[in-house]
Formats: sequence, C-alpha cells, structure tokens
Amino acid sequence: MHTRLFNGTGSPLVNARRTFLGVAISGSAAVFLGCLLAFKAQGDSVPTAHNEATVAQLQAEMAAGKLTSEDLTKEYIARILALDQNGPGVNAVIELNPDALDMARNADKLRKQGKVLGPLHGIPVLLKDNIDTGDKMQTSAGSFALVGKSAKQDSTVAANLRAGGAVILGKTNLSEWANFRSFESISGWSGRGGQTNNPYGINRNPCGSSAGSGAATSANFTAVSLGSETDGSLVCPGNANGVVAIKPTVGLTSRAGVVPISHTQDTIGPHGRTVADAAVTLGVIQSRTSDGRDPATSGVPLGWRGTGKTRPTNIPTDYTQFVNAHGLQGARLGLTRAGLTGFTNVSTPQPVLDAFEEAVEALTAAGAVVIDLDAAGFTFPSADGEFLVLVFEFRNDVKSYFATRVGVPVAGGTLQTAIDFNNAHAADEMPFFNQDIFDLANSLAPGPDDPQPAFGGLTYNQALAIDHDAGVNGIDKAIHDFHLDAVVTATDNPAWATDLIYGDHFIFGTSGLAAAPGYPIVQVPAGIVFGTPLGLSFFGTAFSEPTLIKLASGFEAATQVRAHNLPTFAETVPFNNIQGTTVKRPRKTYPKAKDGKNMPHHHM
Repeated sequence: MHTRLFNGTGSPLVNARRTFLGVAISGSAAVFLGCLLAFKAQGDSVPTAHNEATVAQLQAEMAAGKLTSEDLTKEYIARILALDQNGPGVNAVIELNPDALDMARNADKLRKQGKVLGPLHGIPVLLKDNIDTGDKMQTSAGSFALVGKSAKQDSTVAANLRAGGAVILGKTNLSEWANFRSFESISGWSGRGGQTNNPYGINRNPCGSSAGSGAATSANFTAVSLGSETDGSLVCPGNANGVVAIKPTVGLTSRAGVVPISHTQDTIGPHGRTVADAAVTLGVIQSRTSDGRDPATSGVPLGWRGTGKTRPTNIPTDYTQFVNAHGLQGARLGLTRAGLTGFTNVSTPQPVLDAFEEAVEALTAAGAVVIDLDAAGFTFPSADGEFLVLVFEFRNDVKSYFATRVGVPVAGGTLQTAIDFNNAHAADEMPFFNQDIFDLANSLAPGPDDPQPAFGGLTYNQALAIDHDAGVNGIDKAIHDFHLDAVVTATDNPAWATDLIYGDHFIFGTSGLAAAPGYPIVQVPAGIVFGTPLGLSFFGTAFSEPTLIKLASGFEAATQVRAHNLPTFAETVPFNNIQGTTVKRPRKTYPKAKDGKNMPHHHM
C-alpha cells in the first residue's frame, strides 16, 4: 500500500481523509482536501504540462504571467497523489507541507508587487526528512524515535530556501538514519516511510540514503530537492534515478539543523533534472558567510584534510554562470576505472562496463583530453580510517542533535536512548534488519586517542590521519601531478532489484574518493543499461564546484542522456524478453462412439 504520506502530526495524509472530513476543516487542510477532490473529479488525470521543465523555464513562465506558483504547486501535489501515493507507487514523499500552498500564494503576491526574492522564488522544493523545518512538518530521519513535535527552528538550508522565496513542498523518504543503523540496511527503507521505489522501474532500488530526494525529482514530483551525503548518499540516488546530484565541499552548505552522521564528512546538496537546476539550487542553499551553528562554514583552513586551502572569500552567488554547453572542450580529465573492480566477488556485468566506455568516448568526442590514470600507474590510497571516524563522531554528534529537539522520544537523549527505543518498537523499526552499527558506535571507547579493539586498536585520531593521507595523496595529487581539471569515473552500478530479505546489492561505487577529504562531486546521467540509468562522477579538490559544474554541463549538453531516457514507471525493469510463451486452455473433447458421433459427457 502506498499511503504513507504524512501530515504535520505524523498521521497518514492520503488515508487520513477521515481526519479532514471528521473535524472542522480550515486553513491548509481544506486546501489539500480541495486538491485531492479536484484530482478525483478530473478522473485521476496526471498533470504532465511541466514535466522536465527547468527552473529557468518555470521562472520565465511565471514572469510572463503564464503560470503561478500556486498552480505549479498544485500540479506537483496532483502528480504525487497519482504516481507516488497511488498508481505505480514510487513512495518517495513521506510528508506534504500543510503550508505549501500558502507559501506559493505569498510568492505570487510578492511577484505581482515586483518583488522576486531569488532564482527559486515560487519554485517548489522537497527536502530529505533529516533536514529540520521549523513548521508543522516532522523531521524524523525516517524513524518514529524522532516523531512528535516539529523541530524548533529551520535548518540553515531550509531558512535559506525561505529567504529566497522557494516553496517548501514537503519531505522525502530516506534510508532510515541515513543508512547508518545497520550493516544490512536497505536503501530507501525507513520505519516511518516504508520502501521508496525507482521511477525507472518500480522493482528497482532508488539507492542511497537520499533515495526519496532522487526518486521524487526524477518523477517530476518537484522542481528540485535537497538531500545529504556522508559517502554516496547524494550521488548514488542521482545515478540510480537518472538525475544530477551536486555533493558540495564540506562546509559550503551548513549542516546546522540536519540529523548528523559525521561533522567531518556530512554535507547537504541538491538533486535536479539538469546541471543548471542543481547549480541554481546550490547557490541558494549555500552559506556564503559563516554560520555560527556549523563551525565548518567559518572559513578556517580545512585542518586535518591537510590541503592548506582556506574557504574562499569570493564564494559565487550564482553557479549557473558556470554552466557551459562546451564545457569539455580543452578540459584535462583524469580517468580511473579502479572503483569498477567492485566491493564483492561479483564481477561488474559487461553491459555496464560497455556503457561506461561509451561515456568515456563521449568525453573525448566533446573535446576533453582524457588521461588514463590507471595506465599511468597512479593509485588512489584507500581511506581505511573512514568507518571508525564515522561511528566515533556519530555517537557524539547525534547526542548534540537530540539536545535540539523536544517532544520526541529521543529528545535530550543519547545514542543509547535511540537503541532502547528501537528495541522497544522492534516490530515497526526492525522488521528487516537490526541496529548493529548503532551498537558498535555505542560500544567505542570515549577518547580520540583511546585504542578501539573493534578496529584492531586503531584510535580515532589515527583514523583521521589515514584519511588525511587519502585526501592529500588521492584527488589532490592526481590533479597536481597530471595537470587535471578533474578526476572522472563511473558513479555506481545501475540500480538493483530491491530485496527486503538480503538487503542492498552494491557491486561498485566511487564516492569514497571524495568522502574522506570532504571534496565535491557532480554526478550526471551518462547511459542506460537494461532500462536503468548509469551515471558519471566528476571529482575535484575543495571548493572546485564551478569547474565541476562546467565539465558536467558540457557532458550533459553533448549526450542528453536524461532527455532521451525518461522514467516510465514500469512495474519491473528489464521488461523485455521475460513474458515467455502464452499458454492456452485445452479445448474440451468427448470420446466418439463407433458411429463417429460424440458421446454425451456425464458428471461423475
């Protein structure tokens, strides 16, 4: 059932029509009921007028008076009701904002007065459900442990969206606790939101903890959306759902008011159907000056990352200026296939490798000089300290976040509080997988220089030093030694069929090249394998987003992979060569008498 859409109280919204009908209807509840009834009156028709419309195109229509923010918001709500909560059941949206239409009407009012607050003015945006909004919506990280009272204030990124006139449409489902509760977790599943599906094939997984963000943008449930990444959770959904993802440099976007994993690696970024849409969103949500709630935005050197770089003082206000259809001409790209060897003993299928090689050929055809780093003998060091860094920081960082919440089960608590909640509500929270990562994090010795037996006696500070080396001698060294603009490789394997019993089926993924040093990635659709998307990732050093946007937009313009391969909401992918033969019912015949006539049939 696809009815897990929640209102501001944590109650199912679509199946909560009895709630609307059984009490006095007022305000936004009446508006949403009106949208639902109007949708039914139209024969459940699915709006398509603005499918694949870019932010720039939507702004042009609104500026010309051909479209209002209110009408656009209603279109997205109708698509969510038809395709997310019903029909194929993408299940990407966990909650709609009861104030969304009020925000849209206010944006229209300001526009009529000649006031446009920014490039996302009047544009509906969905936020991952680990990003605080100080409104009527929940911020739960997909767990009932955080359901109750709403966050006390907006996250910095949500506040930046409001200040820019954007319409906060709702929240997207995610992998519960950002895929950091269990080694057996299932991407796109949360206790509160259920399982998110892939719009290219409902049986396929949307990947990564920002699964709902990627799937919703791909399905045209919103113009753009926000997700978060620690290691892969923006770029993997971008890859699986055929959309662009920008994973910003750690500290470019504030993590204040976002349910954390690691202050060393967490970052907030956009999903968009085009590089330009993701770029314009980055310009709105970033922190151009220090945010007192997140020290990483303060402009100090990157410390343990060891790059010697400081936060630039001239952070761009508009990243769309770097979008360039000819962005690959003359670019020097370092290519690695190292990640494609895989995480497991399962070999990467040849069709995937072939699709990647076609993407590499497209790079050179568009004018890039591609240097094979593997053939040149370059090896990216492994960030072997990463997982210790993450579990060590998670225990402390999540405690700090719990201190900001009131009126939820874990408010003011510790990681042990969340563990106890899960144990007490195992039927809802742990029907498919346990909380062994929580337990591991909670068992660690407290000091940064304490040996951790679970990690062979390695200390937290030693793990940081290992990851420091991975940053200095990885992307930075490759770019320096080979005079590169960026490093490029495949993002992840195409989406696997969701498996609630055995969990995720990652064959390879390359986000780890940038995770430990906190470096940026721009992922862009690059091919289709058996009906599922395959993406390309452009990696750069700290604060190189302008260069990466230029390169990714050049690839996008040259290939137009997304434009030629839109989601079909197919029940299963692949859908060819699986039907088999058509069996016909045998005809009834009667035995014949000696005279050749059929004998009568008697029921025994």
